[in-house]
Amino acid sequence: MNPIFAAALEIQDFCRARRWKFCFIGGVAVQRWGEPRLTQDVDLTLLTGFGTEEAFVSMLLADFRARRMDARDFAARYRVLLLESGGGTPIDVALGAMPFEERAINRASDFTIGPGIVLFTCSAEDLVVFKAFAARDRDWLDIEGIALRQGSRLDETLIWAELAPLLELKEDQLSAERLRRILQKARD
Repeated sequence: MNPIFAAALEIQDFCRARRWKFCFIGGVAVQRWGEPRLTQDVDLTLLTGFGTEEAFVSMLLADFRARRMDARDFAARYRVLLLESGGGTPIDVALGAMPFEERAINRASDFTIGPGIVLFTCSAEDLVVFKAFAARDRDWLDIEGIALRQGSRLDETLIWAELAPLLELKEDQLSAERLRRILQKARD
């Protein structure tokens, strides 16, 4: 089995055994909604809320290797726990607490990759929101692939309802303009 999918199944089984709310974002979700690309890690959002993160972090660190000596402090500071699967694949666990993250998890659904490989990924719209908020070069390429592949199936009203307040918090109008151009190009 592909090591990325094996790592995703490992963390998914761990989260589901504890009935935690989560969904895959990043490269695993891009496989479903965008132009498939190689990814080196597994990214997921885990709904921890504010003030209860430490319990989640402790349980994860008891079963997964940390990728940093200061993983616990790094997670508290940046809300991302950097882990490694049993096979050595990097796993980035975003400690979700924002209402958008909760809604994204609630909208997530199963993605069947192959026999015995079903992963719980965010929706295409929520993936666009996550990517536009992060706004790295790779994210914009992923958004272009999602927009081209999904076309008119994308619910742009939902994307803007979720993204606009996040970009406002970040005071980032450039990302909004860039996303408008990408979505328009995909519609043309």
